[in-house]
Amino acid sequence: MSIQTVVPEQYDSQLNDKVEQLSEQLRGHFSHLSLPDIERFESPKSHYRMRAEFKLWHDGDICYHVMHKPGDYKTRYRVDTFPVACELINQLMPKLIEQLHNSEMLKRKVFQVEYLTTTTGQAVISLIYHKVLKEEWQAAATQLASDLGVSIIGRSRKQKVIIGEDFVEETLQVNGRDYHYQQVETGFTQPNAKVCEKMLSWAQTASAGLSGDLLELYCGNGNFTLPLAQQFDRVLATEISKTSVNSALYNLDKNKVDNVTIVRMSSEEFSEAMDGVRPFRRLKDIDLPSYNFSTIFVDPPRAGLDDHTVEIVKGFDNIIYVSCNPETLIHNLKSISKTHSIERFAVFDQFPYTHHLECGVILRRLSSS
Repeated sequence: MSIQTVVPEQYDSQLNDKVEQLSEQLRGHFSHLSLPDIERFESPKSHYRMRAEFKLWHDGDICYHVMHKPGDYKTRYRVDTFPVACELINQLMPKLIEQLHNSEMLKRKVFQVEYLTTTTGQAVISLIYHKVLKEEWQAAATQLASDLGVSIIGRSRKQKVIIGEDFVEETLQVNGRDYHYQQVETGFTQPNAKVCEKMLSWAQTASAGLSGDLLELYCGNGNFTLPLAQQFDRVLATEISKTSVNSALYNLDKNKVDNVTIVRMSSEEFSEAMDGVRPFRRLKDIDLPSYNFSTIFVDPPRAGLDDHTVEIVKGFDNIIYVSCNPETLIHNLKSISKTHSIERFAVFDQFPYTHHLECGVILRRLSSS
């Protein structure tokens, strides 16, 4: 993470500028299309991130959190409070520093700290070291976990020591219903919980009335899978990360969602399976032809969809596309919009005071395609 300047009174104008810039890009690339108005979903103006990481800098007998500015990784900025992060992280930061100052065992050769928290008050603090973590460290870390009321993870080269759990359990409210998520320390999760709730609610509402079965690529820990599963007969979801697959299975069981099957494979591999390029052992127990896929949901990494997956996506009547990178989204839409109309377009301000915007698009097959 890089340090950010949080100026709440400038938030509205900065978001307006980001949305207008995106609107101009869309008009420039799709002037021949009838585009819907952009729906916009704002973030809290401060204390919105549920996870954060810092370097720990040592200056004599003291240490403190430091960050860098984007593009300047030589200059250190001391961080004692961090309005980007949630209130819980801000409460834990000075308490952790005090505990480190009181324990040479915990402080020596620690160089980074990562916080993972929830809206319900759970926290995991990961401490990364340039030393082997022995029994004496574990005893000190156990006391630290007790004093702070958190789980502690110690990391060193080829070593991971867990005091408590290596995950938190978050609860997100989607259209009036609570969904419970295991979020693992090393797994990907949306950092802005309140905006995430808005994204999930939008996707669930936008998919209302789409019958049949859903194919989801890049399902992660089931973040979108859980609320979307309520809208379809069956869901087949893919994810390559073993950690995320395990969390997704846990979350399905936790939320009593029983119409979802998860396959551990990449989107590229699944695209090959859909095309019959080659068989996959991981699909041997899945009757693909029995699915009545009407809709596909994709939430790809920043690189967007590869060309082959784009062609697979275009084979579905309905497409729900969530993107963390408007540039690659636009690139993909140039192809997809030849066969599908853009029915809805939303932006979600996951990262206030930065140039980033998360987007959500609903596309429907053109009658002539």
